[in-house]
Amino acid sequence: MSSANWHHYRDKVGQTLAAQGFSAAAGEALLDLDAEMFRMMRSMVKGELPAQLMLELGAELELAQFQALTAVLRIQSGMARHDSREATIGHVAAEMNVDPSRASRLVSELIATGHLSRDVSQQDARRTVLQPTPKAMTLLAEFRDLKWQKLMQVFSEWSEDEILAFSSLFLRFRDGMRTAYPGRE
Repeated sequence: MSSANWHHYRDKVGQTLAAQGFSAAAGEALLDLDAEMFRMMRSMVKGELPAQLMLELGAELELAQFQALTAVLRIQSGMARHDSREATIGHVAAEMNVDPSRASRLVSELIATGHLSRDVSQQDARRTVLQPTPKAMTLLAEFRDLKWQKLMQVFSEWSEDEILAFSSLFLRFRDGMRTAYPGRE
């Protein structure tokens, strides 16, 4: 977006916010928040943060492979978009929002690198399920630890009250977004 278009956008939204009773300072804060949320969401969608952490770890996985591996864990933990806790290629495809052939290729690559293994379903012996290997669990533990090191660095100079207020306000924001955009999960 060109600088002129950006200023026009900010002016139009600022006028709308003012018409709704938001002060000029609150309007500027909301516009700044909107711009930063866009940058953060773009970064998340592109996978820049996990890619940076994996680079720092020297991990041998590509971003899509890492995303498939974490999809398996979300499925097993019950945090996936469906109720099953057995990770199949179909469930990985659904969780990643990719076609089954893409998920199958990613799973095959993860099996070849020793990050996943195939097992027999406990619910239906005809079905194959995916299991993370000890190698995968080590990588994920290192990833988790590095991610939390970075977060602790971000919050290292924040007071306890600031952290509690930020968390509370962010969760309140999340709840408002769920109300404004129902059915988006």
